[in-house]
Amino acid sequence: MDSRREVFRETLVVLLGEIIVYLIMIGIFALSGYLDGTVWLGGAVGVVLAVGNFFLMAMNVDMAADRAVNEDVQGGKNLMRSSYIIRLILIFGILLLLVKSGRCNAIASIVPLALVRWILTIAEFFRKKGGA
Repeated sequence: MDSRREVFRETLVVLLGEIIVYLIMIGIFALSGYLDGTVWLGGAVGVVLAVGNFFLMAMNVDMAADRAVNEDVQGGKNLMRSSYIIRLILIFGILLLLVKSGRCNAIASIVPLALVRWILTIAEFFRKKGGA
């Protein structure tokens, strides 16, 4: 149960970071004169996909670790592999549909997805030294 709490905590960190990235991105688009509805929606979709992808990935890692503890290492590997492929196809499909339909700005949709690792790296600088 403690590992699930850690997944939720890290997902909250990613969500807060993504909101900050989204607001900065909206500001940059506004200052450059390219802010429109497709940027707002594209950024929001990108944030939802990034946070959802991170959450599902973290939960699957937790489940794979549980399987490894129960000596089903191959089952954990298969879970991770299939989860990765399914999440990648879903994200690509959703973005492709929304961008091709003209409802979302491609750059605004992809930026939140590309910055999850940076958000987690920057968040490490703000952790307390005695924390996990």
